Amino acid sequence: MLRYLANKIFYGLLTLLGVTTVVFLLFSVFPGDPARMMLDQKEDPVQLAKIRKNLGLDQPVWKQYFYYLNDLSPVSFHSQAGESYTSLQSNKYDGKTLYTGNNFSVLLKYPYLRTSFQRQGKPVADILAETLPNTMVLAISAISFASVIGILLGIWSALVKDSWIDRSLLVITSLGMSIPSFFSAIIIAYIFAFLLHSYTGFNMTGSLYEIDDMGEGKHLSLKNLILPAFTLGIRPLAVITQLTRNSLLEVMGQDYIRTAFAKGLKPRVVIRKHALKNALNPVITATSGWFASMLAGAVFVEFIFGWNGLGKEIVNALNTLDLPVVTAAVLVIAVTFIIINILVDILYGILDPKVRLQ
Repeated sequence: MLRYLANKIFYGLLTLLGVTTVVFLLFSVFPGDPARMMLDQKEDPVQLAKIRKNLGLDQPVWKQYFYYLNDLSPVSFHSQAGESYTSLQSNKYDGKTLYTGNNFSVLLKYPYLRTSFQRQGKPVADILAETLPNTMVLAISAISFASVIGILLGIWSALVKDSWIDRSLLVITSLGMSIPSFFSAIIIAYIFAFLLHSYTGFNMTGSLYEIDDMGEGKHLSLKNLILPAFTLGIRPLAVITQLTRNSLLEVMGQDYIRTAFAKGLKPRVVIRKHALKNALNPVITATSGWFASMLAGAVFVEFIFGWNGLGKEIVNALNTLDLPVVTAAVLVIAVTFIIINILVDILYGILDPKVRLQ
């Protein structure tokens, strides 16, 4: 098990390196200049050059890339001479010195995500700490709704196979899988928050916490969670429903299930104690994958509903070329994918002894 986890972590780190490289290189070819956007279109060559130097944008792209990897790495190297970009960044680290030489030092530290280009030097870690919990609440609510309703509908569809209910559910779920989240978000917001606002009480936009009219405090508003969670959960709901149906039908055709029926066990007992446990393996995979992808898919849903989460922050950062925020947000999503995949593999071993033996 330890060797397996070590291999997973190693390949996970390689994945993070690849994600960081791709995002950084994409930003390097983007049109526009973050330093000029910070000046708010004020053409001041002296100030522009100073900002570019402070941000390290005056360095070659390859050097900027290695500087950023040095910031992210828990073990990093820092120059002790001159006003270089690395020496300016090194004083923001709070770590343990492993080695000090004449020209450089080696530090053991937490990953440094730098500061925002556009938020007056606000640490990116603070920005993520403010927005990530809201996205997690939205994603957990959506996947919980999708899992519970999807499994129940899948069981129902399997039990009434080839009936009009089964066919109707297949058509509806196929439609749910094909509709993009941004399109369904616009339609749902328009219908339930605009046309039917007087009946539903839902708002077009809103976040988990709302500021009161006096601007003196904020209060929890779970009402704003319903529409974005429902919208975000539509596609995984459709996938989980069809997977549960197909997997359960496949398991129900096995010999041990027919033997259980031959012994006189009731159908609900056979399904609950024998069939459903083995049928849920592909469902677990889909659920875990969708939960991680929700952090990425929430970008459009959060932006449309005005939900103050990680997705909305990514859109704002892309519009202002705020590289540290975008890169850190993408890394958070990638880390979530990796952790969930490892946990799912471990859960497989618990649910299925054959997987554990392999």
